[in-house]
Amino acid sequence: MTKPAESLRVLLRNLIDYAGLFPPAALDMHSAVVNFAHYRRSEFGWALGRFVLPASQLAEFEQALPHGELSPWPLSVLVGPRLDEDIAALDAFAPRCGKFAFIDCVETKVASPADVEKVHHLIGSATITYYETPLKSELPTLLDTIKTVTGRAKVRTGGVTADAFPTSEAIANFLLECAQRQLPFKATAGLHHPVRCTKPLTYEPNVPTGTMYGFLNVFLAALLADDTTTQELTAALEEDDPAAFRFEDGLIRWRDCCLPVDELVAPIRKNFAISFGSCSFEEPIADLKALNLL
Repeated sequence: MTKPAESLRVLLRNLIDYAGLFPPAALDMHSAVVNFAHYRRSEFGWALGRFVLPASQLAEFEQALPHGELSPWPLSVLVGPRLDEDIAALDAFAPRCGKFAFIDCVETKVASPADVEKVHHLIGSATITYYETPLKSELPTLLDTIKTVTGRAKVRTGGVTADAFPTSEAIANFLLECAQRQLPFKATAGLHHPVRCTKPLTYEPNVPTGTMYGFLNVFLAALLADDTTTQELTAALEEDDPAAFRFEDGLIRWRDCCLPVDELVAPIRKNFAISFGSCSFEEPIADLKALNLL
């Protein structure tokens, strides 16, 4: 087993939000909770982030949550479109489960500045809120509004059908727009694998394949986004050679780019490129092992 370079540990620390309840895994609550408890105790628990669930399933989660954990579970809770009901569920959950789990952040979809303002009015600034935005012409206006309400952005990088994957130019533009505003973001969907590749789109037999973005590609692009071009970010997102990514104790290298951990990687991970949601934790770890990175 390969000991991970410190630069890889910094890049991956708490990076993977576990979304086992969602497709293509679509596990039941008990199975997802058992998995998360196991991953927390595993050798690679340092790469695990939050447990992702809909607000409508908080009561079910409360029943499944194993007590006696050494530290409370961080949750990322999806709200909407029934905002009033979902926020009531958040309010009811928080005082009961603070010893065992806590709502670290919420996530919601928005299509307009008015949507952003409505969610902010109901939730406020005390809870970190990620706003999933469409990658369309209204993106700059939406990100401006999200910045104004001290929110964070969210980008959907794939799904269970080929048309759910945005173009690399669209993702590159999202990263550049967020970097210009110093607006933290998370990603979700389609990032099960470290490096861009073609894989089956779901876990069912004989399903179509599609080209998926790698989470190393996306977060490397985020490291570059403050001082680069759409063309360079697109190249980083489309890199499909695992050997192009090299991890040393103090540096991350991608082709001719050299990224220092202390001055660049660590602060960007902390303040800008926060995490990605994945319905699998085992698949990303297994792929990193196969590449001899873990």
